Amino acid sequence: MPLARFQKVAIGALFSLLLLILAGAVVRVSGAGMGCPDWPTCWGCLVPPTKLADVDFSKLQIQKFKDKAAREGRDPNTITVETLRQEFNPRLAWTEYLNRLSSTPLSLFTLSAFILSFWEKKKRPIVFWISFAAVVVLLVEAWMGARIVYSGLKPGIITTHLALAMAMFGLFMYSAWRGTDHPWRVKIASGAAGKLRLSILALLALVIAEGILGSQIRELTDEMAKTRHLGPGADRIALLEQTTIYLVHRSFSWSVLLAALIAYTVSRRHGHPGRVAKTVLTLVWGQMALGVIMSWVHLYAWVQVVHVALAAILLSMTWLWLFGAWNPVPDPEEA
Repeated sequence: MPLARFQKVAIGALFSLLLLILAGAVVRVSGAGMGCPDWPTCWGCLVPPTKLADVDFSKLQIQKFKDKAAREGRDPNTITVETLRQEFNPRLAWTEYLNRLSSTPLSLFTLSAFILSFWEKKKRPIVFWISFAAVVVLLVEAWMGARIVYSGLKPGIITTHLALAMAMFGLFMYSAWRGTDHPWRVKIASGAAGKLRLSILALLALVIAEGILGSQIRELTDEMAKTRHLGPGADRIALLEQTTIYLVHRSFSWSVLLAALIAYTVSRRHGHPGRVAKTVLTLVWGQMALGVIMSWVHLYAWVQVVHVALAAILLSMTWLWLFGAWNPVPDPEEA
């Protein structure tokens, strides 16, 4: 069945959000989170400089850098033009800048979906309000992005930033799923529909909780790098294993796997799992494999990026599975 125009735009917004999450993961593992210490400019320029000589330090508002240092608990008097010269890194600046640019497609698709939703309002009013909510969340996310820069990657703000992004995956997926007269629905026996919805809801809650825990672990590694002066190649696993949150996150993944297996089993016994259910279960197994690599082999940067990307796809597919199971199609074999 061909996709409607509104669905194509909503899917574009979904993929743009995935691209932004992927770019953000690259920024985090590369240590480029403060590559551009100011916002919306980068080292006082609209386009990041490629060498130190291109930075006009006389135009930088040094007081803002001092204020940010004070918020981070550092002595603001240590911030001078010379210290800023030492902090400048063109590779990190451009990495962070490209991450900022990756938000442009998301903004365009989100706004376009909202405009097109006016034509959906009469038949599907909830799609209109979901699209409106996506615009509001996007504006909040943009504001929080600036707060993250000015706070110096302050813990808590980043986790909230991620939580809102996870909500946006649900908003975009619902728009893409419901923006047609005949949305995809799960095939399952009517007597087992409620059980399937409950199991998928449990899986969704666990995936979200695991994502939030993962974000907090990322914040923890950032703090370790600051306070213990760990090099970029340092193995942080030994230190992380001394923290409760890491151990909970690692053990919690088994709960996600169990919930996925339960939901898949219910779907298989009482209907047809379909590609969505199979994809969700495959993604959970993939995440478990990546977790083993990071815990027992090495905390490779590329593994962390793939881990974040698969987590975003898993979340999106779980949202889709839940929507399709909310008003399922009775299994024709039930009769």
